[in-house]
Amino acid sequence: MVGTLAACGSSSDDGSGSGGSGGSKTVTLVSHDSWAASKDVIAAFEKESGYKVKVLEDGDAGQAVNKAILTKDNPQGDVFFGVDNTLLSRALDNGLFQPYEAKGSDLVLPEYRADQDKHRVTPVDTGDICVNYDKAYFDQHGLTPPKSFDDLVKPEYKDLLVTENAGSSSPGLGFLLGTAAKYGDGGWEGYWKKLKANGVKVVDSWEQAYNEEFSGSAGGKKAKGDRPLVVSYASSPPVEVVYADPQPDTAPTGVADGTCFRQVEYAGLLSNAKNPEGGKALLDFLLSKSFQEDMPLNMFVYPVLKGAQVPEVFSKFGPQAKDPQTLDPAKIADNRDQWVKSWTSLVLK
Repeated sequence: MVGTLAACGSSSDDGSGSGGSGGSKTVTLVSHDSWAASKDVIAAFEKESGYKVKVLEDGDAGQAVNKAILTKDNPQGDVFFGVDNTLLSRALDNGLFQPYEAKGSDLVLPEYRADQDKHRVTPVDTGDICVNYDKAYFDQHGLTPPKSFDDLVKPEYKDLLVTENAGSSSPGLGFLLGTAAKYGDGGWEGYWKKLKANGVKVVDSWEQAYNEEFSGSAGGKKAKGDRPLVVSYASSPPVEVVYADPQPDTAPTGVADGTCFRQVEYAGLLSNAKNPEGGKALLDFLLSKSFQEDMPLNMFVYPVLKGAQVPEVFSKFGPQAKDPQTLDPAKIADNRDQWVKSWTSLVLK
């Protein structure tokens, strides 16, 4: 999701020595670019388990999942983190993961569990993909920010929205699925025709959309971004508060609550992992209270573990959407590829 990388562990390993139950003393986590964790939390895991954590970041979530599938016979690491509910069936259908029920799985909130019969993935975090708006822009133009999908196609918001490519970007796909959930099989394409006519801009990645095109983010301001509406996350506003110096009393960005789609991210033990025991220890750690409570101000996501506490600054500026769009995983599995193909023809051509 959104965050800055906290370097962790060691990237060097001679393959000797023992960690945990023997074998390699390095365990490798493959992730999208938004992985982040506090050094002290990782260090505590390394000390307790005997493993060193190596992190390989592989682009946007969509790109990272596709690469992991292509390399599944000789994987880059032991655990993959960051496959979400929009792409989960693709990963499972391609045999990306081997079964492992992580310790603490029974404490995961029921609504975030998946693949309960085979335990090939472990829920790690949740968040909402939503349109964010630049408060200053709307104040300066005397314009009320949009609140819903319906609002985004109104003339007053023409040429204001930037979104990500649904074929390559996780939030872009989530936004597409949100419109499919909202308008149904017979209505989402008509909605996107209106959105295209209203000047929606499509870029390849979240990083480009949020930190280059969006006028409301710190990065977008530096890049002179001119789009005051962006597809991002309900938890993006706290980023603009936490990383600002000095920290403002209110977030400079807001969320259009009626445009949200609920996302859940999972991790799994890669098939053919070279250090499966280290991978299992790492999955256990991802469900530990220490890691779950560390996530909000590092990756700006909500924990899935019962009883995990969320910092006040995070819940204050980035509350979860009250009534997000959702889709049954089977519905996503049956329709995703065709929806993306139709979307590409409709919006990009």
